[in-house]
Amino acid sequence: MLKKSKDELNDLEYLVTQENGTEPPFQNEYWNHFEKGIYVDKLSGKPLFTSEEKFESDCGWPSFSKALSDDDVIELVDKSFGMVRTEVRSEGSDSHLGHVFNDGPKETGGLRYCINSAAVQFIPYDKLEELGYGDLIPHFKDQGEK
Repeated sequence: MLKKSKDELNDLEYLVTQENGTEPPFQNEYWNHFEKGIYVDKLSGKPLFTSEEKFESDCGWPSFSKALSDDDVIELVDKSFGMVRTEVRSEGSDSHLGHVFNDGPKETGGLRYCINSAAVQFIPYDKLEELGYGDLIPHFKDQGEK
């Protein structure tokens, strides 16, 4: 499993995950990334989302219709900046990931998990087995295709 300690985070990763920051929209690693694979918590290495649930939302951050498991994400009320939103944190490391909104695709449940690229690491489908995530292969519709 891939994981980092807090000391290994760059300034942006630390700001986002440890200080509840937000990276700039359209200027982050995964906002327009649609390769087949999984997205894991950068600190714990715990799998959080798959490319199967990723969709283009035009918001400038990676967007997912659901998490791999409801047990792996914690949802909290966030009243910062004069708004009421639902914050999403990783259960594995208590890192801030982003927010979840009710404006996602209706056909997949209507949720949009808006996640900071700085909080996650992408693992390509063809590396899942090698990096210890082979048990997640059944989560993909076209197993074996890249």
